[in-house]
Amino acid sequence: MEIFELAAELGKKLGEDARIKRLNAAREAYENEDKIMELSMEYAVQQQALQQEAVKEDKDDALIESLNARVEEIYNEIVSLPAYVELETAQNEVTELMQRVNDTINAQMMGEEPGGCTHNCATCGGCH
Repeated sequence: MEIFELAAELGKKLGEDARIKRLNAAREAYENEDKIMELSMEYAVQQQALQQEAVKEDKDDALIESLNARVEEIYNEIVSLPAYVELETAQNEVTELMQRVNDTINAQMMGEEPGGCTHNCATCGGCH
């Protein structure tokens, strides 16, 4: 098999993994969450107002402070919503999966065992 055929097969196999399926479901739930869309639109409007005020020659520091506070409040509200938390958790799992896949590929290219000794105990899963 050619490299790209193997990559396509790997991609298909990864698409069957529960972590990828979880990420896809979490992304869909996030995108369909009305509260997140509402807050995201307000966040963008507040950010734009903040940027416009910040570049003014006679900027209103109280307004900038107020806008900053609101932007932070909106951000904190978004990241605390269950749909956001689930999406972030699922993304982290997929990132870890892909790192392990890449580590395995790199180890095979270099003729090493995956998870071999890096001589850095912080990366170790335990001595042999």
